[in-house]
Amino acid sequence: MSNLESNASAIPAARSRVTVKTVTSLAMLTALTYLAMLLSNLLPKVAGFLQMEVKGTVIAIGGFLFGPLSAAIISIVVAFIEMFTVSDTGIIGCIMNLLAACAFACPAAFLYQRMRTRKGAVIGLTVGVATLTAVMLLWNYLITPLYMGIPRETVAGMLPTVFLPFNLVKGGLNMALTLILYKPVVTALRKARLAPEREASAQSGDRFDAGFLLFSLALLATFVLLVLVLAGKI
Repeated sequence: MSNLESNASAIPAARSRVTVKTVTSLAMLTALTYLAMLLSNLLPKVAGFLQMEVKGTVIAIGGFLFGPLSAAIISIVVAFIEMFTVSDTGIIGCIMNLLAACAFACPAAFLYQRMRTRKGAVIGLTVGVATLTAVMLLWNYLITPLYMGIPRETVAGMLPTVFLPFNLVKGGLNMALTLILYKPVVTALRKARLAPEREASAQSGDRFDAGFLLFSLALLATFVLLVLVLAGKI
C-alpha cells in the first residue's frame, strides 16, 4: 500500500476517534448538567415558584469547549430528561427550561469561540446574562398566565419586580461559576483526552491569574448574597 493510500485510510479513522471523543464528552457534560439541575433544587426559591438553577454553568462550559450548537444539544436533552423524570411542570416547564438554558449558554459560547480569552469569556457571559433576561421576560409574559392561571396584567406587574431581578441574578450566578470552574473542568477533560487541546494563540492567556480568580470569587459572592436577598433569607 502506498503512503497516499495509507494516509487516505487514516483520515476516516482519525475523524471517527474525534467524533467518539466529542460524543463521550457531550454525554458526560449532559450527565453533569442533569446532576447540577438536581442539586439546584436545594437552592431557595424566589417568590415561591421560581427556582434558582446552576445547570447553565455546565452547559456554558460545554459551549465554550465545543461551540454553541453543542450547548443547544445539551440544553435540549436535559430539558426533556428533566420533564420525564423530576419535573411537575410538564411541557411548559420543559419549554421554559430549554429557552433559559439556550438564551444564556449559546450567545456566550458563540462570542467565546471568536475571542478565546478571559476578556472574551467575560464579554460572552455578560451577553448571555442579558439575553437570558430579555428572552425570559418575554416568555414569562406570554406563558406564565397560562401556567399559573393569573391575569396577564398581574404578570406584567411582576416583570420588573420579580422576573427581571430573578433572571439577572440567576444569570450572574451562572456567569460567576463558569468563570471559576471552566479552567479546572477543562484541564480535567484534557487530561482524560476528552477535550480539544489548547490553541497556540490561547496558551499565553491561559495561565493562572490570581486577580481574575479574585474577581470571579467576588462576583460569585455578590450573586450568592443577591440570591439570598431575593429568596427572603437575609
